[in-house]
Amino acid sequence: MNIKVKLLMLMILIPFKSYAEKSIEIHAIHKETFACTEHWDGQFKYAGDALGTDCVIGGWYEDDKRLFQRSFINNGFENEDWFGFKKNVLAPCDCTVKKIHLNPITNQPGVMNPGRASSITFKTKDGLSVLLAHVREIDVKEGELVKRGAVVAKVGNNGYSRNPHIHIGAWNKEGKPIQIQFDQSTLALLDRE
Repeated sequence: MNIKVKLLMLMILIPFKSYAEKSIEIHAIHKETFACTEHWDGQFKYAGDALGTDCVIGGWYEDDKRLFQRSFINNGFENEDWFGFKKNVLAPCDCTVKKIHLNPITNQPGVMNPGRASSITFKTKDGLSVLLAHVREIDVKEGELVKRGAVVAKVGNNGYSRNPHIHIGAWNKEGKPIQIQFDQSTLALLDRE
């Protein structure tokens, strides 16, 4: 192999390896349409929060001739007004349930109670960690193996949260935050059928 071919191969492989360490591709966390707001680099410094994303399920709002999505009905002052409240949360990966934290207090929308959110931390076979926070009605146990897409909990509103949603965070073996990317083929969007 000549030197030009070797250099070209290095140029292709090095950027790919770098990219692979900076992100994780996960299964969609809901079957319904959802939108996410990202935590930008530097906004938070702790693994689980840093580079995380907050996802809210949307629902269809119809008013005479208009049809569009929004996150809640009425004024959104009740958890039940939010389309996502108590909807299924799906496992992000084929992984092991590493840790579960429970916070029994449910917030009222717009009112945040201090304290850590109820959460499930998963560990992949490659040693990456994925956290799902603000969950309720957790349906898995520590040490359990789960398949991506399996129902693991329901959407809640607890900890540092102003409305029903799911926070997702991920980090590597060294505790360095990594970006999240959804596997687009898992976005079934059953509410659009």
